[in-house]
Amino acid sequence: MRRRALLLAATALAGAQARAGAWEDFFQAIELDDERTVASLLRRGFDPNARDARRQPAITVALFKDSRKVAAVLLASRKLDVEARNAKDESPLMMAAMRGNLQAARTLIARDADVNKTGWTPLHYAASSSAEGALAMVRLLLEHAAYIDAGSPNGTTPLMMAAQYGQIDVARLLLAEGADPTLRNQQGLGALDFARKAEREGLVQDIVRAMQRQRPNKGQW
Repeated sequence: MRRRALLLAATALAGAQARAGAWEDFFQAIELDDERTVASLLRRGFDPNARDARRQPAITVALFKDSRKVAAVLLASRKLDVEARNAKDESPLMMAAMRGNLQAARTLIARDADVNKTGWTPLHYAASSSAEGALAMVRLLLEHAAYIDAGSPNGTTPLMMAAQYGQIDVARLLLAEGADPTLRNQQGLGALDFARKAEREGLVQDIVRAMQRQRPNKGQW
């Protein structure tokens, strides 16, 4: 009986070590954008929803690291939770939006990822992104009914984020698509304040004109 117990304990220990080794291999492969290793581990039953040492979902890590080949492999798994959130309540679609990863965003949306989650939204992340695909990402999200004036927990809108942190063309697109330039966040700041802080004089004038169209009898801002 004692020998049997020792064998069972040894087997369990070997299994635990194997799982630990697979976990390390999995997240190292994500870092390296090694899709073959990730695909192999998934075929052997590794959980695509595994989390790293910081409790970040694997798909979030892949999208944040811009490991696009690995992200595509993970997104192909029907077991993947496309709404897995990290400690900051960031979703995979928010990560794809920030990185301008249109292929991942389209796949996530097709799998019913929440375009209009509460709090910070994918559109906020796309609007503040400096990624090459940011403009196309904003268009994609708007095409899928992203709320253009979504308020963050402190009332900041995508237009405000774009005005200071994102690309000027993105801010202009949001204005053209009907974003409200007169809204203010909980600090009393509007898109105009954000643009002025970034010293984007051309965009400042665009926002002033948009505000005047909404409130034609309003004075200077």
